[in-house]
Amino acid sequence: MMSTPNKRRKKNDHQPSPQPVRSLAYFFGKQKAQEEAKAVLPTSSNAVNHTRNGSKDDGTDDEAVLTDEQLARKLQAEYDAENGSSGDRLEADAAGNEADAEGLATEADRHSNKCEEPIPNGSDLQHDGDLPKPVESTPVGNAFSALGKKTTLSLQSATADEDTVTHAIPFDESPLTFDPQKYIPELKKQWAPEGGSATYALLTHCFVLVNSTQSRIKIVDTLVNLLRTIIEGDPDSLLPAVWLATNSISPPYIDIELGLGGSAISKGLKKVCGLDNAGLKTLYNKHGDAGDVAFEAKKRQSLTLRKPKPLTIKSVFDCLLKIANAKGHGCQEVKQRIVERLIQDARGAEESRYIVRTLVQHLRIGAVKTTMLIALSRAFLLSRPPGAEFSTTPQSELAKLSKQELAEVYSHGEELVKASFARRPNYNDLVPTLLEIGVADELLLRCGLALHIPLRPMLGGITRDLGEMLTKLEGRDFACEFKYDGQRAQVHCDEKGKVTIFSRHLEVMTDKYPDLVALVPKIRGEGVSSFILEGEVVAVDRETGDFKPFQILANRARKDVVIQSVKVDVCLFAFDLMYLNGEELLDRPFRERRSLLRSLFIELPNHFTWVKSIDATSSDLDTVSGFFRQATDIKCEGIMVKVLDNLPNPELAVEAAVDPASSAKPVTPSKAKKTKPKTKKAAAAAASEDTTDDAEVEKKGGRRKALLSTYEPDKRLDSWLKVKKDYNSASFDTIDLIPVGAWHGQGRKNAWWSPILLACRNPEDGSLEVVTKCISGFTDAFYKANKEKYSQDGPNTISRPSYVEYGGEPDVWFEPQEVWEMAFADITLSPTYTAAIGLVSEERGLSMRFPRFLKVREDKGIDEASTNEFLASLYRKQEIRQPQEGNGQAEGMDRVDEGEE
Repeated sequence: MMSTPNKRRKKNDHQPSPQPVRSLAYFFGKQKAQEEAKAVLPTSSNAVNHTRNGSKDDGTDDEAVLTDEQLARKLQAEYDAENGSSGDRLEADAAGNEADAEGLATEADRHSNKCEEPIPNGSDLQHDGDLPKPVESTPVGNAFSALGKKTTLSLQSATADEDTVTHAIPFDESPLTFDPQKYIPELKKQWAPEGGSATYALLTHCFVLVNSTQSRIKIVDTLVNLLRTIIEGDPDSLLPAVWLATNSISPPYIDIELGLGGSAISKGLKKVCGLDNAGLKTLYNKHGDAGDVAFEAKKRQSLTLRKPKPLTIKSVFDCLLKIANAKGHGCQEVKQRIVERLIQDARGAEESRYIVRTLVQHLRIGAVKTTMLIALSRAFLLSRPPGAEFSTTPQSELAKLSKQELAEVYSHGEELVKASFARRPNYNDLVPTLLEIGVADELLLRCGLALHIPLRPMLGGITRDLGEMLTKLEGRDFACEFKYDGQRAQVHCDEKGKVTIFSRHLEVMTDKYPDLVALVPKIRGEGVSSFILEGEVVAVDRETGDFKPFQILANRARKDVVIQSVKVDVCLFAFDLMYLNGEELLDRPFRERRSLLRSLFIELPNHFTWVKSIDATSSDLDTVSGFFRQATDIKCEGIMVKVLDNLPNPELAVEAAVDPASSAKPVTPSKAKKTKPKTKKAAAAAASEDTTDDAEVEKKGGRRKALLSTYEPDKRLDSWLKVKKDYNSASFDTIDLIPVGAWHGQGRKNAWWSPILLACRNPEDGSLEVVTKCISGFTDAFYKANKEKYSQDGPNTISRPSYVEYGGEPDVWFEPQEVWEMAFADITLSPTYTAAIGLVSEERGLSMRFPRFLKVREDKGIDEASTNEFLASLYRKQEIRQPQEGNGQAEGMDRVDEGEE
């Protein structure tokens, strides 16, 4: 066994090593060679070494106070000056050159935030061993004039060259004058290095223009022109562009999520933009929006070792899919690298802003679903991809039309696209079909109902009380149904017996209800091969059939539920049938759909049954009132009222014409028709919602036009009306609002948040508009839990968000994440709050008197909160019921309420 050197020394028989002994001079030889090189190139390596020591030769430390960027610029300028005066002195001693190159590389690495990403082939920096190769490149217009010089590892501009071609396109021009072909030739030259794919800069330019206007018309026009440019220039990029513009990567029923936390974005910004924790927090506190933070951080970053490679629309979308599909061990590292590469390759501050907003899934450009569908329909009316054969309408023809005629031309295509998307809500189906056939009637066939793809549910209009409901449905036969306090479910079953269950938000709930899946073979009657039905899932006591509160149902696990472990029993109360044996039933009257449902399916008490209902008419007030009381007595939310047939009952029409009492009934007129809209936004809303044919109304004896009893996906119509128990009072109404901030309480409430600031949604631009403060309806237990949830500097509190419209400053801002149901006495015009401004009054928004908290709406996400238009509609209804002179009193009381709070 060989003894160790230690043991040999102890035995005093140590033999010296046969290897030659290296003196200190050997180890310091490289340093000596470097010092000799300094005599030739004093400013390059000395400046770096002295900077590391924090001093100059004269003993001063002026350079120590320079920022990284200032120091880099100074070193580069000194090197350039020396290089220009010394000529061939770059052919200095090899050891000195190597040391200088290593020193500059190390310093430059520090300035580029120590990016650990490998430099890809074809980038501006190519390494062969430790020495940089000569690189051919064109100097950019910045301070680094030595960019690309021989043996120089130069700093690159972080923003790359300005994209003057894309930024010059006037997307906000009218689509009737905008010509994509004026810009596509230059764009294609620019896209050629990227394989002909449209760059992300095109999308960013559109986002900037959309974000700079509040005009709904301008937003739609800008999107139309963007889509037309992509359709004609790069149709392959249209689908990813639509997904990115709508701030999503898949439909709700496909479970694909980015799964990115805020830390991933923060790490990416710190690494790529050279921020530390303090700098990042300062930016977040100042701006509040992750995209705005990225904008500011990118503006301050001027240097990088790797020149940004232009992002394309397709590459950005592919990166999002890679992030969403990253699974298993190490997936977080994979996601982090993709995030950093996206931020790094973003050219300029605006691209960084929208890349980060896309990653946090809060784009905030107002391109909501309806806006995008309208833009798509108009874009394909005017443009088609190269090689397509469908016809388009010349701009010159449309330009000759009046506004009303143009709206009629647009409306046909818009309704086709909206109806197709409502039946099959997936852009992966809609966009390729549009590229192939354009906006044609065939679209409804290509994108019709399909099993295991949820259709968007039909929604019921809201009435304040039974009297208003009976007025709206005068002369009609209708069904009244219990409105159960459960979860709406859409059940699909195919010929093979495969069952899928969807929520009202189109999310898959099949795993949550395995007991309902097992129930389907038992309830399917003879001759039923496939179907889509709709019902309400309610928690019940299996023995007695008594209903349990919704909170019990909400506690049920969402995934991987095993039938044997089910503790909360449920019953499915079916109320509609939309598809049967391969045939759509949407165009059938409700009476017929209901008959098929009840005759072809098998009832199993306390497992599967029909909603309890009665048929009635507007003359059956006592019967309807008694039925409503039955519903509320057994803890139902109220009743749903549905028109049974497409046409009015002739006998009821005759009775109404001769019955003097019928004319005495209060008729609820449309406020929008009597009052001229004061803004373009209000006019557009009125045109889309209240375009009732006046002649037809007169023929009906002053009543609203005939309501269809068909199933209309994704529409809220008066042919379905809901009357909730909370509405059944002239002085009591509810609205669903989002808590966004609060103040410290006083007196007994000084340890809690009180009052609490609440806001409604503006669906057009994604902002939240503050409506009121609330101090009523909270228990001490709720106050305590709320303070714990929204603890100051906790995870659920944020700096002032830019998307909340409010002139004041609460003590704390909440992260918007829940919906509260609120009751109130009146809706009033307010000099303080701007919610729904322009929809009722040009100068004032709307607020609420005596708001009172009722409950947390656990069944609703913040995108389901009440809108500013809903708030305005409540005000209009209230104005009809109240004397006109009462408005001044209400407004004055609103001021008092605000002052007291």
